[in-house]
Amino acid sequence: MSKKGVLLVNLGSPDSPSVSDVRRYLREFLMDGRVLDAPWPIRFGIVHFAILPSRPKQSAHAYKLIWTPEGSPLIVTSKKVQAELQRRLPIPVELAMRYQNPSIAFALGKLRDQGVEECLVIPLFPHYAMSSYETAVVRVQELQAKLAPQLKLRLQPPYYVDPDYVRALVGSAADYLKQDYDHLLFSFHGIPERHLRKSDPTGDHCLSRPDCCECDSPAHATCYRAQCFKTVAAFVKETGVKNYSVSFQSRLGRDPWLKPYTDFEFPRLAAAGVKRLLVICPAFVSDCLETIEEIRIRGRDSFLAAGGQDLRQIPCLNEHPLWLDALEKMATSFAAR
Repeated sequence: MSKKGVLLVNLGSPDSPSVSDVRRYLREFLMDGRVLDAPWPIRFGIVHFAILPSRPKQSAHAYKLIWTPEGSPLIVTSKKVQAELQRRLPIPVELAMRYQNPSIAFALGKLRDQGVEECLVIPLFPHYAMSSYETAVVRVQELQAKLAPQLKLRLQPPYYVDPDYVRALVGSAADYLKQDYDHLLFSFHGIPERHLRKSDPTGDHCLSRPDCCECDSPAHATCYRAQCFKTVAAFVKETGVKNYSVSFQSRLGRDPWLKPYTDFEFPRLAAAGVKRLLVICPAFVSDCLETIEEIRIRGRDSFLAAGGQDLRQIPCLNEHPLWLDALEKMATSFAAR
């Protein structure tokens, strides 16, 4: 029987909040053709002449607001999850980031050196998107072919409605839902609308009609938007939440992204009379810049400035025991085959 292992893959973070490290991270991230999906010469020009001259300084300031003594919250939390999962499992568990460190190449090398012959890759992205799940998987496959060709990869499919993931999501929110609040906002990471169309295998379903996500289609297997709505439906079914809505955050550039935009929703909800707002971010399994700085800091300021009284961001799954249970079950099922 072949020796098995697990590889967790998250997005990544700069090595430090310095401008130079943030610039290095942004360059690698934005030059990924599945993130900024323009032809290489155009992508190079946009990244190096329109974004990198000013964006690293702005982003470095934001990273400094969330940085901990141990480092980037995303990296610190991901390492703790890896360590706890390793404590629970008898097979090697490694961690990699799609961008920067610890690198995919480093993690694959560690698995190879431990004699692992078959590896379960768990992208830490519950929903399918070309700019997250797909790019992580493709990069692991590319580097595995070069560095560890003897290593057989098995991929964990997107788990946006997996009962264990939904149970963990509900568990992470349970205490917050017991408190007084007026509205729950599900804020997912946004993607450009064109990414949905590019990922649509039918070529004519996604965004072709207002209710496209409600109509059964093969496109839903790779439709980020439809999968986000299915996560919300599963959460609402489990909790009975009544007052809620969905939005999409973290857009970049001028092209249309999935709507409504989260930063527009904060003043809109306040103007509509919402005083106490809860925000949950199901697309992120670890708290990071997008949840801490964008929602908990800037989002809260925007909501209060528009007349709201309180905004609380429900922490991501992080090291929640039910989330660790879900990951353990994925790995145990794989190891038993």
